[in-house]
Amino acid sequence: MLVCPNCDFENPSINKFCEQCGTSLETWLVAIVEQAQRPTAESVSAPVSPPIESAPVAVESPQAPVPNPESAPVAVESPQAPVPNPESAPVAEAVVSAVPSPQPEAAASTELSGEAVDPQQRYRIAAEARQTWLDWQKQPAGTFETHVSDSQPSEPTFLETVFDRSQEESENASASAEDSQAMQEIPAIAYHYLTLHDSLAPAIPPLHDAWKFGGFETILLEDRRNWGLLIDRWGDEGNSLLQLLYWLDEMLKLWQALAPVGCAQSLLEETNLRLDEDQTLCLQRLYPDPANTQLTLQHLGKMWQKLFGKSGRTIYDPLPRFLEQVRQGNYTTVDEVRPNLQKIATQYENPSAFEEEITQVPSAAERSEANTIPLVQTSERFTAPKSSSDDAPTVVLPMQLLSVLEAGCTDIGRQREHNEDCFGITANISKDENAMSKQVRIRGLYVVCDGMGGHAAGEVASAMAVDTLQEYFKNNWSEDGGLPDKDTIIEGVLTANQKIYEINQQNERSGSGRMGTTLVMALVRDTKVAIAHVGDSRIYRITRKHGIEQLTTDHEVGQREIQRGVEPAVAYARPDAYQLTQAIGPRGSNFVKPDVTFLEINEDTLILLCSDGLSDNDLLETHFQTYLTPLISSKADIDRGLQELIDFANDRNGHDNITGLLVRLKVRPSTDYPRF
Repeated sequence: MLVCPNCDFENPSINKFCEQCGTSLETWLVAIVEQAQRPTAESVSAPVSPPIESAPVAVESPQAPVPNPESAPVAVESPQAPVPNPESAPVAEAVVSAVPSPQPEAAASTELSGEAVDPQQRYRIAAEARQTWLDWQKQPAGTFETHVSDSQPSEPTFLETVFDRSQEESENASASAEDSQAMQEIPAIAYHYLTLHDSLAPAIPPLHDAWKFGGFETILLEDRRNWGLLIDRWGDEGNSLLQLLYWLDEMLKLWQALAPVGCAQSLLEETNLRLDEDQTLCLQRLYPDPANTQLTLQHLGKMWQKLFGKSGRTIYDPLPRFLEQVRQGNYTTVDEVRPNLQKIATQYENPSAFEEEITQVPSAAERSEANTIPLVQTSERFTAPKSSSDDAPTVVLPMQLLSVLEAGCTDIGRQREHNEDCFGITANISKDENAMSKQVRIRGLYVVCDGMGGHAAGEVASAMAVDTLQEYFKNNWSEDGGLPDKDTIIEGVLTANQKIYEINQQNERSGSGRMGTTLVMALVRDTKVAIAHVGDSRIYRITRKHGIEQLTTDHEVGQREIQRGVEPAVAYARPDAYQLTQAIGPRGSNFVKPDVTFLEINEDTLILLCSDGLSDNDLLETHFQTYLTPLISSKADIDRGLQELIDFANDRNGHDNITGLLVRLKVRPSTDYPRF
């Protein structure tokens, strides 16, 4: 069955369009084909690549370390070979460097048909490109790019099949990676996509499939040729200086990751630099570095000057001097370049002072002659660079809110008779927009509570806590002010606690009969956030750069023991390890000590507040890349995404009520700075 991506209707596998809404069911990709070693006459009679059913595999699964691509030959494009112009290519593009392992009857021939790039006819070329594809196979030169449709999107890809069999082999210990033919069936460049995508998404396009066949290597990628070009957006007069510095810093981060694997050329191809819907710098594909050429930051400096030269804008005064130094090769590491980007960002109001400091940076010749450690400019003086790239300085730019969306959902679960969870959303969102700028502001309060107490007392307590906090901050949080301070936030939590505690006292409740609730709360004021919590409900932060981060520490016996120095395994071996050490309502306010933390949003971020029915059994930590990371994109429907996450939690956990509240904050460098 083919599930429609638009309406979820299940269609027969032979359908090309959804029977219910008419949406195309074909998955369009970019195919890039490289000529590998052409087969000899002796090798034509035998399969170039063994059948899927019989090929031994020892390639690591996506969850396991991926084999080192450096150990396999890399098909590097010849510097003289013409690179196809992506602007003139069809809408969807496929990179062909390998083809799925053919069946025996298809493998006898090294020729591919004109209708598909693989012998199984799964990845079919658009009709207008088929003759060109046949002609190229006869006299292959350089790279062939075309768009292909996946006619079997619900079936496992060749790459997935290799990984699955690799996992089986590793579990049976029946073969090693060195002895397996599987690694030889995957182009070396494919491993770079696999290893880089998770840490650099969305900058690196996802790899759909990859294979070798008939002297060709093929990779299939997400089609990005219709994405906006950086060079086009660069010249927009609405861009602030900080926006351009932000993109330069993004290029530096990518350079730091791509140069060691021999793909720095990807940042030097003008048409390869794209922007997604959030104006995030992305690559259309990876380009191997030219043979016998060592790319340096000097090459990147030339690209930077090219960007500014084509933009037609007058450059902010300190910047051209700095760009010229990069182009001349005065900087050899990213750690040396970044502090100067930061200086330009923070000292734009006093360019003369910065100009004086920037001229002190020694040239490459001077550094060589002096035989000294290269110097890095910091905010106060020149110091020796740090040795670890993990500790490298980063450009910290003031950010402004671009958009905000929120979604909340609660579910009774599979085993409970009633729902004791409750959530609350109170948000005032305003937007000011004109031809030159757009500014979004928010004053938002988000609360999730998980009640306890029996006889429906838990749901009373959780609802009472939410209502009390909403009323408290309505009266104690200025409409025009920033975030409330720590004391004000704590007072709000204690107010909710006291209200529930007094009802317990009035009704003479005692012991486990006392109603109570956990509490997690986030207050958002533009790009600043305050979080507070009591109990074991949690707040997570999800970003593309850092993945998922738990921002709260459960108030339970096990965590208390860990904080006292007990080993985690010992702490959670206790029978009372998951017993709460704090809750709202059961005891007076002298016994409640909420944790309060302040954050600043400096990249696109999801904030997730949830009860333990959603977070139990490490469900979020294990599956966030599937259910949460995609929701960072502006194209994602977070209401639908949250519902899918809760449905999944019901299947995996389901023993408790499940509640989640999502806030998506999209940011960009502030435009409240001089344009140039």
